Amino acid sequence: MTAPPPVRSSDDLAETLVVGAGVLGLCVAAELTRRGWDVQVLDAGGANASAVAAGMIAPALESAVENVSAERAALLRRAADLWPEFAAAVGISLHREGAVWLGEGVEEISDRLDDLGFKAVRRGDRLVVDGESRVEAEPALAALKARLRHPVRIGRVLSIDRADDGWRVAHSDGQVLARRLVLATGAAAAVPGTPEEVARRIAAIQPIGGMTGRIERAFDAGVVRGRGAYAATGPGGTILGATMAFGDRDPVAGGPDGEALVQALRAFSGVQIASDQVDWRAGVRGATADGLPLAGAVETPDLFLALAPRRNGWLLGPLVGRVVADAIEGRAPSLDAAPFDPLRAL
Repeated sequence: MTAPPPVRSSDDLAETLVVGAGVLGLCVAAELTRRGWDVQVLDAGGANASAVAAGMIAPALESAVENVSAERAALLRRAADLWPEFAAAVGISLHREGAVWLGEGVEEISDRLDDLGFKAVRRGDRLVVDGESRVEAEPALAALKARLRHPVRIGRVLSIDRADDGWRVAHSDGQVLARRLVLATGAAAAVPGTPEEVARRIAAIQPIGGMTGRIERAFDAGVVRGRGAYAATGPGGTILGATMAFGDRDPVAGGPDGEALVQALRAFSGVQIASDQVDWRAGVRGATADGLPLAGAVETPDLFLALAPRRNGWLLGPLVGRVVADAIEGRAPSLDAAPFDPLRAL
């Protein structure tokens, strides 16, 4: 393993700079910090899609709902298996109450879970799925930031370009000279100066607008799911989710999509909630053509990606952090690195 480089004290220098303080960027930064590296994070500020999310770490039901292959389901399971140790190490509270599927589709979901090797118990019109967990998104983001050696810098990136010893990153509040650069910018367009091949792959990322809502009412199970909606109850209240509008970079919180989400929840849970009683929030996620993130090294030296996890940013966060940290350290890629390879055919 390559030893971490010495720490530089200047605010204008960074040994490793992560651009983007969503779940992937912060998981990369936290993992590198755990390994003894000095990492800085630069973010445009404001809410991001990771903060809007329900923080689901749900390999079983995500696999069943998306009807993925057994290979993809196994990858999601391995990603979830990293969470207990990672959460304990970085100070994130992990809620491990499992999940319940209600109403229409119980038999279909049960059969899919069985085929994929997940455990679930049928109880009438309820399907109880053990092993599913979640985090409270905003407190989890705060915990990840607290593990860093430096506060997150706020600045909108204007351009990047190669310097003699790494990358020059110009932003709205100055510039940073970074020995290594990790782009974790979600569904945002490639910034000027991004190498052509990398920019082409970033341009192919599909934005997905979506919304979640928060209510004070608690459900009798931690996570309740059904056709077209879910409700996740935790210490901060209950989050309703989630819509997915492919190609939408400017989602509107509430409105007809929010009403449709509430109606779907009513249909399988019987709980009467009005759309105007929900505190709606919107965000934009990114997705590749195969639904897995771009995570790891590219051919341009000292440049790494951690982008586009579709709907599973929280689930995949620690695994993406490990894959990118291994690439930065020059370790041999793990088997789980290949599906995230930024240079894979898409």
